[in-house]
Amino acid sequence: MNPISADLYRKLTSSLSRSCSSQYRLTLVCNTLGCHSFTSRKCCSSTNWKSSVNRQRWMVAQSKHLTTSRYYISNDRWRLHKPFYQPQSHYSSDGNGSKKSVTALFIPVPVKSVNTNPDDINIGEELGGSLKNKKEELLRILNEFSRRKEVKQLASDNGLDGHLFHQTFISFRKLIMEMESLEVDLHIILSDILVGAGHVDDIFPYFLRHARQVFPALDCMEDLRKISDLSDPAQWYPEARAFERKIIFHAGPTNSGKTYHALERFSTAKSGVYCGPLKLLANEVERKTNGRGIPCDLVTGEERKYAHPDDVPSGHVACTVEMTSVTQPYEVAVIDEIQMLRDATRGWAWTRALLGVAAKEIHLCGEEAAIPLVRSLMLSTGEEVEVRRYKRLTSLTVLDKPLGSLENVRPGDCIVAFSKNDLYSLSRQIEALGKECAVIYGSLPPGAKLNQASKFNDPSDPCKILVATDAIGMGLNLSIKRIIFNSLIRPMINEKGEKEMDRLTTSQALQIAGRAGRFNTEFQEGEVTTFRKDDLPILKEILACPVGEIENAGLHPTAEQIELFAYHLKDATLSNLIDIFVNLSQVEKNYFVCNVDDFKFLADMIQHIPLHLRARYVFCCSPINKKHPFICTMFLKFARQYSRNEPITFEWFSRQIGWPLATPKNIRDLMHLEAVHDVMDLYLWLSYRFMDMFPDTSIIRDVQQELDSIIQQGVINITKLIRASETKSDGVASLPDDDIQTKKKEGKKGSNSKQSSSQEKPTSAVLEQADPDLEPGKDDVNFQDAFNSGKGKGNSGNPPQTLDVLKEAPGRLSHELVKQGLLSPELLGQLKREWESAKKNNEVEYDGGKEEFLEPQRGKTLSKSGRTFRRTKKK
Repeated sequence: MNPISADLYRKLTSSLSRSCSSQYRLTLVCNTLGCHSFTSRKCCSSTNWKSSVNRQRWMVAQSKHLTTSRYYISNDRWRLHKPFYQPQSHYSSDGNGSKKSVTALFIPVPVKSVNTNPDDINIGEELGGSLKNKKEELLRILNEFSRRKEVKQLASDNGLDGHLFHQTFISFRKLIMEMESLEVDLHIILSDILVGAGHVDDIFPYFLRHARQVFPALDCMEDLRKISDLSDPAQWYPEARAFERKIIFHAGPTNSGKTYHALERFSTAKSGVYCGPLKLLANEVERKTNGRGIPCDLVTGEERKYAHPDDVPSGHVACTVEMTSVTQPYEVAVIDEIQMLRDATRGWAWTRALLGVAAKEIHLCGEEAAIPLVRSLMLSTGEEVEVRRYKRLTSLTVLDKPLGSLENVRPGDCIVAFSKNDLYSLSRQIEALGKECAVIYGSLPPGAKLNQASKFNDPSDPCKILVATDAIGMGLNLSIKRIIFNSLIRPMINEKGEKEMDRLTTSQALQIAGRAGRFNTEFQEGEVTTFRKDDLPILKEILACPVGEIENAGLHPTAEQIELFAYHLKDATLSNLIDIFVNLSQVEKNYFVCNVDDFKFLADMIQHIPLHLRARYVFCCSPINKKHPFICTMFLKFARQYSRNEPITFEWFSRQIGWPLATPKNIRDLMHLEAVHDVMDLYLWLSYRFMDMFPDTSIIRDVQQELDSIIQQGVINITKLIRASETKSDGVASLPDDDIQTKKKEGKKGSNSKQSSSQEKPTSAVLEQADPDLEPGKDDVNFQDAFNSGKGKGNSGNPPQTLDVLKEAPGRLSHELVKQGLLSPELLGQLKREWESAKKNNEVEYDGGKEEFLEPQRGKTLSKSGRTFRRTKKK
């Protein structure tokens, strides 16, 4: 309510007669205050006003005036301007062909009450009477208003669909029912309706005005659509359009030499940039280029490494594709793995590099399936594509026989699994056969990956078996003879960002299988097979299928576009801005908007922290693993420290991570160290965006190298960590198999007995690790000696001697149970008698039947006690 002086109020009230209608009083007041819109209703005669058509015309005219003050109405002429935006544009594609309402993403903005001075006079109440005691009647009128078909039709014509209408009505009703004082015009209209001098439809102009206050996006939809127009991304890069670029596509399978030829041209150029998918590849190119005497810098999200000691930029740069400069001119640019522009999460980076890099020659390396899309994209830039095709340099044979058993592994084998659990299980079983194996998976730090790859490639190292995930598909040079797929099912991220299990695609299978038989390595001929017999025909079918053409390339909203969005939608959250942008965005058939779920996840996580929009956007672009709680917690702490303008020093950082860290004792410890390494990567990543707030970059980098060495040591001892993890999870010690121990001793050639005994802890030591209070040789039972004693006397498969040891030894478990009152001496005696009976019958009874002791067999999975059992159910 606008305050009015006492003198003006007396002037108005003195000219009014209490016998005048409230509508006349409203008109006079509005004319005096300069609000001439309300006189328009008098243009209609009293007879015409009763018709619903003229009433609706007046309602729309009032609503237009309340927002734009552009309308014209008279007795014989009627004209309305075009609605503020077309209602049919409410819907946009969600990327899967279906339509999704954009208005469903609009979040209502709370309408702030007008601050009133207690000394001010409530004009609405003076002219129309008090509404405080008429809440029930007002509620009835509002409900009637919301049910009218004419009102809903008018709302739809003005851009309010069913969702927005309902949300607006809830807010509008709350405003009227709970606010102490209303706007003067709305107060008088409601008073008119209550006394029968007005129609319920008269509320609509004020309802529409309220809708635009609650949903400010309604007034700027056309501007938002222009900002989110992604139909011509090639024009975003004026520097690249100023060049006459030559596009050369090097197409071929893995191990065909396509990247080698592109890098040869990169090395001979006066200046160049290499854009790779991984830090490992960028590091390798930087190292090899500098090794040839050509100064080359390294630029990744977490590192800047200059070839010149004075940090002077070199003419050549090796970088990850996200860090590609689109303003620096080069003679040659190499974009590796160009088929990745179809990636649902990172595809935008390849699209940006392809369209935006300012180079005279651009060499693309990747699958032939990307050629049609690249040619189509280059039509918008007017550039032609030259294609150079390559064939595989070594042979790759799909075997007719599966691996079948881990006993059939041989030097040069790589078993590919798609889960860490399978990875750990396979590595332990291989170690149990007396063969060392290297382990590589995605979350390992780059240094640990290179260390494991070097260990596997070294001819003098006894480690000749590799167990890995699909992380070996790119970035590592490995001397592999045979690729063995443990499974053909792997977790996938679909277009909606949802995780699902799906079969390997032809492109993925070729990428992994192609790592076998690498040129200029020990194994020139590659082989590929599966672990299980049933998977082999499926693998052959997958590899025989042609790779489908790539249809579109990814795009991502820029910080500038989001800032423009925020200018129009000041009260919207960053996550909500992204949602609206993606749903309003218009893309051509050759493009799609990349999945932004990770971005929105981080945006929601730090929404409560006060940050500038640009800083918030940068934080949400951080490359972190959102599934790890520790990493997310540290990310949150970084953002909070930044918002307080408190530098994130190494002293503060070391307190948060508990530095120094110890060598891992189990798999959980190893995973935590990997998470800490990722947090250090996050610190370094942010330090190049906010240098003043993350000042201790060099210290963090040195500490990270030390942590990398600790993780490498943990990976080397991964089988020991697995056993320790099982001990911790089960609450009791995992008892080593004597058969496994024997195989390990026989399998490790050249190792003396002292080394073997030092590497393998006795059972008492394992039990002591599980329970620090246990003193070896006091109350513990050496179960390993018990089983060995049974086998040493020639009683293979005869467990009674083991039962003798169990019966005669003062077991710690029984002693503790009796001591704590959980087991009585009488019950303990009964258990002993049952074991005596089991000794005679060579079996143990249980509720569902009986178990017979069997000797361990080769290739069988053993229980922790070293025995397998055959169960027989009772009839």
